[in-house]
Amino acid sequence: MSVGDYPKIATVKSAEALRSYMDEIGIDIPCDDTLERGTEAPLARQIDVPLGNAIGSVSRVGNRFAIQPMEGWDASSDGKPTDNVLRRWRRFGESGAKLIWGGEAVAVRHDGRANPQQLVMTEVNQSAITELRDALVDAHRSTTGDDNGLLVGLQLTHSGRFARPTDKKRLEPAILYYHPLLNPKFGLSDDYPVMSDDEIRRLVDDYVIAAKRAYSCGFQFVDIKHCHGYLGHEFLSAFTRPGPYGGSLRNRTRFLAEIVEGIRAEAPGLGIGIRISAFDMVPYVPDPYQSQPGRLGPGIYENYCDAMPYRYAFGVNEDQPTELDLTETVALFEILREMDIRFVNVTAGSPYYNPHIQRPALYPPSDGYQPPEDPLIGVARQIHVVRYLKELFPDFVFVGTAYSYLQEYLPNVAQAVVRGGWTDFVGLGRMVLSYPELPRDVLSGTPIQTKRLCRTFSDCTTAPRNGLVSGCYPLDPYYKKSSEMAELAAIKKAAKTV
Repeated sequence: MSVGDYPKIATVKSAEALRSYMDEIGIDIPCDDTLERGTEAPLARQIDVPLGNAIGSVSRVGNRFAIQPMEGWDASSDGKPTDNVLRRWRRFGESGAKLIWGGEAVAVRHDGRANPQQLVMTEVNQSAITELRDALVDAHRSTTGDDNGLLVGLQLTHSGRFARPTDKKRLEPAILYYHPLLNPKFGLSDDYPVMSDDEIRRLVDDYVIAAKRAYSCGFQFVDIKHCHGYLGHEFLSAFTRPGPYGGSLRNRTRFLAEIVEGIRAEAPGLGIGIRISAFDMVPYVPDPYQSQPGRLGPGIYENYCDAMPYRYAFGVNEDQPTELDLTETVALFEILREMDIRFVNVTAGSPYYNPHIQRPALYPPSDGYQPPEDPLIGVARQIHVVRYLKELFPDFVFVGTAYSYLQEYLPNVAQAVVRGGWTDFVGLGRMVLSYPELPRDVLSGTPIQTKRLCRTFSDCTTAPRNGLVSGCYPLDPYYKKSSEMAELAAIKKAAKTV
């Protein structure tokens, strides 16, 4: 199947029609017919968030929209914000969302960057990142009237297996174990060295130092990133690693535990959250038998037969790694409760090897594949995993993911899942690149600007994968009129001739 086999959301004429179609394909996503208004509307309600810091404080957040952290490709070579970064963060503040989960991924040191233009939380960059946060808050105040109920965090990361700190075209990976599919897929030899225990301990220290700097910058919490195939996520799947950081789940969460302990000792007032890929899946590749010149085939599983039992992913059935198994995910949440971390942003998979799991879209990025399923199925998968975890852990505060694909019906579904207690916050990523005011418009009762809705063209992924700056090229005039737009058009045209 291909893009043409799945209906575009823009062609679905009502919430009732969307529900009918979802019934037809066998998925259950609640979708309200009308949106409620006022301070008691589900999406406008305040909520107390446990910050998980050493002093046990909570923060009252003013509504149920969250801005997700996205990876930037437009900082300076030394990791400082540029005008592009500043513009994006101001737009996050203007959105009206009261939870800013991280702004974007910020590396704790230079070798942890996913690209040579990613922000880095160094001592030299600290004042510039402070100004970045202040600009976001000022923009929020100027748009909404005040910053009451605004909670701003910073996502801290090391890109691990997907680090490209010096050259956008060259991986410089830090890995925890040999992966029989990902090592060859990304050009790593069987004997490529893994991080030593001492190197991990030094990295723990770097996370704590970066967190202290974030606190000094005015951020109220940090996210210790454990998702999307990056290093924190790889710890969760380090079943085959020997020693104190691999094997048992306790060992695989030791990295997180040591960072948390260090932050609480060094910055006791700083809140702690965690963004987790609650489940993963085997890598996908375009089906070579259905690929055509300039058109990728639909995604199919990469051959995993020689890697069985599949002990290289978190949240999957090791005997059938195309199926979820949330047993360890639930066990992880029990460990988080012991750590007094109850503020969790749930996502899935990785953009590098199974993007349709992580980011449902109708159109693939340049290095991806056609969707192997209706993207609504991917949306439902993530929504239901969050619902399941929320039922088991009602004392946790959850941020859900994968809503942008819903487009016109994002507000209707968001209201329904929050009202039903399926999640506490609805997280928005790609959508706020094209239409940052969406939360504000929904909350104020302003009609949705349909021409600005993200249609999941994936140019925001294709551009940076080819070394261009981050942004929404099809819909944001700032990027549509840029010189990079011409470069992107040429890249996409060349791809169609291959």
